[in-house]
Amino acid sequence: MIRILPGFPAHVLAAACQGRVTRADYETVLIPAIEKALAAQPKVSIYYEIGAGFEGIEPGAVLDDLKVGMGHLSRWDRMAVVCDVAWIRDAVLAFGFLMPGRVRVLQLGQAAEARKWVSET
Repeated sequence: MIRILPGFPAHVLAAACQGRVTRADYETVLIPAIEKALAAQPKVSIYYEIGAGFEGIEPGAVLDDLKVGMGHLSRWDRMAVVCDVAWIRDAVLAFGFLMPGRVRVLQLGQAAEARKWVSET
């Protein structure tokens, strides 16, 4: 499940996931929120928190994530991925150089630091 988090500046799209993330989550929650943010802002930063109850992600959701990310390459500013899931942290660190803008991976205990950093302009 993905939910959009309130309380961030207009240029930051913040989302949190837990449980099993499905393609439907991307299609009905995350992609519409990204499109709305990109329509309103020239550059968008992403705060993505993966909660302790994370159970995995459907392959179709991964494909949707790649499509959205690559479709707007020049529009991303900062991305903060906040999680304690080792394989996700490792994947973001390994492939973060492919993302335009700046990418940071922080642990759940560093969420406040991640929120502050991603909110800077």
